[in-house]
Amino acid sequence: MNTASTPAADDAAAAADGERHAPRERLLHAGLRLFAQQGFAKTSTRELAEAAGVNVAAISYYFGDKAGLYRAAFFEPLCGREREPAWFDAAELTLEQALAAFFADLLAPLRDGDTPRLCMKLRFREMFEPTGLWDEELSRDIAPMHAALVAALQRHFGVAQADDELHRLAICIAGLGVHLHVGRDIVDALAPSLLAGPGAVDDWCDRLVRYARAMVDAESRRRA
Repeated sequence: MNTASTPAADDAAAAADGERHAPRERLLHAGLRLFAQQGFAKTSTRELAEAAGVNVAAISYYFGDKAGLYRAAFFEPLCGREREPAWFDAAELTLEQALAAFFADLLAPLRDGDTPRLCMKLRFREMFEPTGLWDEELSRDIAPMHAALVAALQRHFGVAQADDELHRLAICIAGLGVHLHVGRDIVDALAPSLLAGPGAVDDWCDRLVRYARAMVDAESRRRA
């Protein structure tokens, strides 16, 4: 018996798989929007289900409960990419290569339409109405990124131990990219063309590497 699949059968299977996952994606996006606008406590499961066009039972089926959906909405859109914590911290990388990889990953969500705005609003809400996820993101995602950037700077400066100035420099470098997320509305108000168009994010990555390198050179002169 021939069990080999055909292109048509593969396409049908892929379409069926996509259809099965569509309710989860709709719930995820509805959750991100409603939780960002209203917070966790004020958003009901019925509201979430109606916004996603699914039965309330779909929340428990895909996420376990409302808290599970909140967790997925908080982490997946910005931090769901699978990668090693120190993906840009490799000894063979030059500083420019490490910075380019750092900013490429940090700015990647800006390619995803309005999602980054909602993610930032949700994080602001989480800070004022904490559920514990902000602390988890800090330890799981933000701290490893900072540590990897500091390690890349240590190699560049040839120091075995990071001092306060290296940590300060790493925070300032990261801040160049973080501002594009946190201050997106400000950027759009001041110069809307800067984040518009297919090449906008690539242009920002290129410029931020140059700006960061200038900051590193300034620190080199300070240390001389």
